[in-house]
Amino acid sequence: MNFNSIARERSVIFRVLFAGFVALLLLAAGRMASAASDSGLKIVVLGDSLVAGYGLGPGEGFPEQMAKSLAKSREKLEIINAGVSGDTSAGGLARLDWSVPEKIDGVILELGANDALRGLAPELTRQNLEKMIISLQQRDIEVLLVGMRAPPNMGKLYEDDFNAIYPDLAEKYKLVFYPFFLEGVVAKPELNQADAMHPTAEGVGVIVERFLPTMEIFLRRLSGD
Repeated sequence: MNFNSIARERSVIFRVLFAGFVALLLLAAGRMASAASDSGLKIVVLGDSLVAGYGLGPGEGFPEQMAKSLAKSREKLEIINAGVSGDTSAGGLARLDWSVPEKIDGVILELGANDALRGLAPELTRQNLEKMIISLQQRDIEVLLVGMRAPPNMGKLYEDDFNAIYPDLAEKYKLVFYPFFLEGVVAKPELNQADAMHPTAEGVGVIVERFLPTMEIFLRRLSGD
């Protein structure tokens, strides 16, 4: 019995089997990558209580109602609610990396309302939002910037400085832009909760309806249409 010959045969068989195993792994990886590419768009809504669903029931928040409105036309679209009640622009910046995981296509950035309510310096709000935009763009994640307005009781100087943040950043970074999140709802008691600050489920429905044309523009940009 030639043990060297047997050893060589076993070595050849092992190499053939190993090559086949590697080929199967590569094929499986290719299929997984293909499946991932076909899984549709993933969007994170990064914001405060206005998107978190404060005071609302399951499925009544902005991300959920938006996803439902788009379900027929965008079957594979996933919208992730990353809203935190009470969050400021600084809070959003601090949690950006874990709130927006890998393989996210776009972010709807809705922050700053609490900055204005607390009278924080508009320049700090601008800096925080800008840092988030830059970080997301460096990760090849598109941003839809949602504008907010300062309360009129803050004074005209503060109001002018704060309100200019959003259109300025949208223009500078070529973002899809929705000028005012509460458009059509603000100062309408029938569309707001008892605190007169957070929309009811019906109010969120109005916001979604008004937001949809801008959302479609954003989705076309994400899809490369």
